[in-house]
Amino acid sequence: MRNDYGRLVEPTRSRSALRVASELSARFLIIAAALGVVIFLIIQLRIVVVPVAIALLLAALLAPLVAAAVNKLRLPRGLATALVLVGGIALLSLVLSFVINAFVAGLPDLRTQLVQSFEVNIKPLLAGPPFRFSPERLNDLPAELQRSLAANTDAITSGALTTAATAGEFASGLALALFVLIFFLYDGRPIFTFLLKALPPEQRDRAGVAGQRAFASLVGYTRATVVVAVVDAVGIGIGLWLVGVPLAVPLAALVFLGAFIPLVGAVLSGSVAILIALVANGPVPALIVLAVVVGVMQLESHVLQPVLLGRAVALHPLAIVLGVAAGVVISGIAGALLAVPLIAVLSAFVRSLSESPAATPPPAEVDPLDPHDPEVEPAPADR
Repeated sequence: MRNDYGRLVEPTRSRSALRVASELSARFLIIAAALGVVIFLIIQLRIVVVPVAIALLLAALLAPLVAAAVNKLRLPRGLATALVLVGGIALLSLVLSFVINAFVAGLPDLRTQLVQSFEVNIKPLLAGPPFRFSPERLNDLPAELQRSLAANTDAITSGALTTAATAGEFASGLALALFVLIFFLYDGRPIFTFLLKALPPEQRDRAGVAGQRAFASLVGYTRATVVVAVVDAVGIGIGLWLVGVPLAVPLAALVFLGAFIPLVGAVLSGSVAILIALVANGPVPALIVLAVVVGVMQLESHVLQPVLLGRAVALHPLAIVLGVAAGVVISGIAGALLAVPLIAVLSAFVRSLSESPAATPPPAEVDPLDPHDPEVEPAPADR
């Protein structure tokens, strides 16, 4: 450009920096607005979105069984889907029945140990410094708790009504998830092909390969998570049983469920086990349980997770923690459960799309819910 005297002058560095900053800001605002709209729609439609996402997660877990029944046993796909679903529901019912019965049977023992622990451990602690409760107040503490419960009857009643409404939403969501799961397992390829038709024809092949790789990553994630959850539950459950902590089986089941929320869930469920051991058995058994929980967590983080997940879902721990936190904010426990699988699927999908078109193989004519096919492989993770 020329100045007032006709001389050539280069653009100032400040003006160039301002232009770059304005362009980046505009793009950031557009992306943030788009993400905000997506998150708003997810929150508004969470009663539908969460069951569908859970159905997809269960489809990734059960699809290999359906594919094995179809390919190896030569069963019709409808019969294979029905057998896998009925078997899964029956197994889940047996496990829940066992856990509930163990919980009910262990309540008397827990009540007895709590009373003994209160008399032996908690009372001396409250009577000494810095609390210095009087013996009369310590003896009246159970009666004070009962009076407090009676005084808050209205709050408890309203909480029960809210829980009943939530239970109704849970039942409807469970029915929707089961209905969607049936069609995911039975009509996986037609649904996937129908979704691909919404894209331009020149992009369908790459999107098809990316979708297959993303689902293969989801299958790998679910398999690894189930194995890790079983190892966590068995290891911590055996430790609780050896120490003599009451309700060892229900606590092990809680650890199993908590392991499906990476990093955070196992720590929280293990903390519950440590707290019950402290209250019911005393500080020394609680320290032993703490050592067991820490040992199992180290086995999970340094052996099981790297070996089982491998290169299929290579996610940084910071991405996992932030994803779980965002999931909790958006949709509570369900969001924490689904955040990491969603990040893993999106990561595999984006990595596959970022490959050069020449390196992308043509999509295989297979069911995308059948990860046993050799053509369906996770996209290589960048490390």
